[in-house]
Amino acid sequence: MGNLLRGNDLRQLGFPEGRAIGLALAQLQRKHLKKLSQTDQLALLQRLLTTPNNFLTDLDWSHTAAALLPPPSRHIALAERKEYAVFGAEYIEHGAIHQMETAMKLPVTVAGALMPDAHHGYGLPIGGVLATDNAVIPYAVGGDIGCRMALSVFTLPPKHLEQRVQELRKLLLDNTRFGNKQGFQRGQKLDHAVLDRAEFTDIGFLRNKQATAAEQIGTSGGGNHFVEWGIVNITDPANELGVPVGEYLGLLSHSGSRGLGASVANHYTKLAKDVCQLPSEAQHLAWLSLDSEAGQEYWAAMNLAGDYASACHHQIHQRLAKALGERPLAKVENHHNFAWKERLADGREVIVHRKGATPAGEGVLGIIPGSMTAPGFIVRGRGNAASLASASHGAGRAMSRTRAKQELGEAEVKRYLKQHAVELIGGGLDEAPQAYKDIRAVMASQTDLVDVLGSFTPRIVRMEGGA
Repeated sequence: MGNLLRGNDLRQLGFPEGRAIGLALAQLQRKHLKKLSQTDQLALLQRLLTTPNNFLTDLDWSHTAAALLPPPSRHIALAERKEYAVFGAEYIEHGAIHQMETAMKLPVTVAGALMPDAHHGYGLPIGGVLATDNAVIPYAVGGDIGCRMALSVFTLPPKHLEQRVQELRKLLLDNTRFGNKQGFQRGQKLDHAVLDRAEFTDIGFLRNKQATAAEQIGTSGGGNHFVEWGIVNITDPANELGVPVGEYLGLLSHSGSRGLGASVANHYTKLAKDVCQLPSEAQHLAWLSLDSEAGQEYWAAMNLAGDYASACHHQIHQRLAKALGERPLAKVENHHNFAWKERLADGREVIVHRKGATPAGEGVLGIIPGSMTAPGFIVRGRGNAASLASASHGAGRAMSRTRAKQELGEAEVKRYLKQHAVELIGGGLDEAPQAYKDIRAVMASQTDLVDVLGSFTPRIVRMEGGA
């Protein structure tokens, strides 16, 4: 059982999405192949992936090899791969590179870049930035549309956190909600103008989504989403926040557009696949023309979901600031998993998709988080043209969720958190800090993309599952 490979292992080798993965995994269950070590299995699969033509008459692998070869005809063929910039290549797994290579072959692709936190995703890799010509790709935006970071900086000193851990812990428990199991009670709900937007009635698909959006507003998702107290350290005296150099109590949140964004992503991806039939390895990159009704609908729904995600963060910070009895001295907010209309250096208008990548236009502020035990950084974008004015959206995963659950133990993670003076409410092994890349190495790979204004170090973290 220890030699059992999974779909993600094949994806990291560079296997494309589609039948080939299922066929290969099924073949590995055959008795004579099952005896091979995992290293030998991976080496065999790498040869198969590199030279599928050599396996077309192989008794074991002919069907898998055929699935790896391009079909004889498709409605839309891929083009020659365009060049793109890669930052921190030494930290990026092969599966993410393969996905980016595929995205750069789309006929609508104009330019691209890969951030140092990149890892394998669906369609465009997480950490991928793609500029297209008058086309929007729902899965290059991602499932959690407009997912974002939001930071509030308070005038209270760090010792406030150290002296009142239990009080601040209770504020998180009382004023945040995670996942789909519970929202706020009727008397606790806050209203927001985003719920009255015309898109909920003008777009047929959204007409039954407003009620769920109203139920979930002000809440956070599961997975890697969090709300946490920590210490802000402002180091740049010329920062645009107007905050003097020094240390402050901070509140950082990470979450997105909840069920609304997921529904929009899934619905319009299916529509895109119907009208834009691509080879199997590129199927998740199906696009909608912005000249089409479906493209315009998606664009409006995407922007609604992004504004809804922002509203959720505003309510989270509003509740906690009120409970704390303090007004923020400064705020910073930025989002990823979104598409923007922007102009390249040559003046050409393009649609820039940032899937798990932070906007880093010249002078644009943002937050790039690390992990529960590593600092995040407050940054100012440098507008680097090679990165399409983008930067990483975090440290990026070093382990898949499955691998983290298999290799890490609860006692080990608890010891690690205690060593770093971090209290965790909720969370799972798949989000353990050891599952993430070294944020300092990632930041060192993007000094041409952002300037650092300060840092945020987590101390009390709440995620899904906290009681």
